[in-house]
Amino acid sequence: MSVRTLQLVLHYDGTAFSGWQVQPETRTVQGEVERVLARLCGERIVAQGAGRTDAGVHARGQAVGVRVPDKWSAPSLRRAMNALLPDDVWVAAAHEMRPEFHARFSALARRYSYYVGTDDDAQSPFRRRTEWAYRHPVDRCLLDAAAREIVGDHCFIAFAVRGTAPDHDHHRCIVTDASWSDRTGGLTFHVEANRFLHHMVRFLVGTMLDVASGRRAPGDVATLLSATTNTDVSPPAPAHALFFERVTYPRELYLADA
Repeated sequence: MSVRTLQLVLHYDGTAFSGWQVQPETRTVQGEVERVLARLCGERIVAQGAGRTDAGVHARGQAVGVRVPDKWSAPSLRRAMNALLPDDVWVAAAHEMRPEFHARFSALARRYSYYVGTDDDAQSPFRRRTEWAYRHPVDRCLLDAAAREIVGDHCFIAFAVRGTAPDHDHHRCIVTDASWSDRTGGLTFHVEANRFLHHMVRFLVGTMLDVASGRRAPGDVATLLSATTNTDVSPPAPAHALFFERVTYPRELYLADA
């Protein structure tokens, strides 16, 4: 049977999910996507995600690679899946890809954003699902300086969950953008890199905010980038304010857009 290689771009509200990856007896995004694909294709179709988001993390650009029977074009599969997926998952786009496309290994860059609420209304139930209501004063100069330290090719072992990467892994990531922006009611952290370690963005946010609120020394981010363990990192920021924004792939892997 001939197959077609497609990239699905997913939006999802991670609140009610135990993360991306399939797990026994718990609801996951991959599980829901593969359930719908099996119904449409009559067999199990593996949905390979570009990244494994944790429980509570949201996405506006999770890229998923699938190989489906040739009868399914990108537009037709997108329509059929959106008719069957639950309300907290949506296929925003579908692209036909070359057969060598792999959602994880073909990626050039991944981008995340993290939302921090700094005004009193951040406690509202309409914002608390997607923002971290931060109650300490924040020095923007210290915050911006800490973000600038992150840009470049660094070992981020101090900003990762211990033991989640193999011992031989160098834990290096090339960060091309790390910046904070103002918005009504708070701040947003934007970060893009070739790869991310487990909880890396949340550790970075927690540490930077500790620096900016005077609970850590201004040079601590730079010091941690030279560390060999995660012993001295700040607690990770909560998962519910983190968004997986997009994945970048080489243009030559795309055959047709939908």
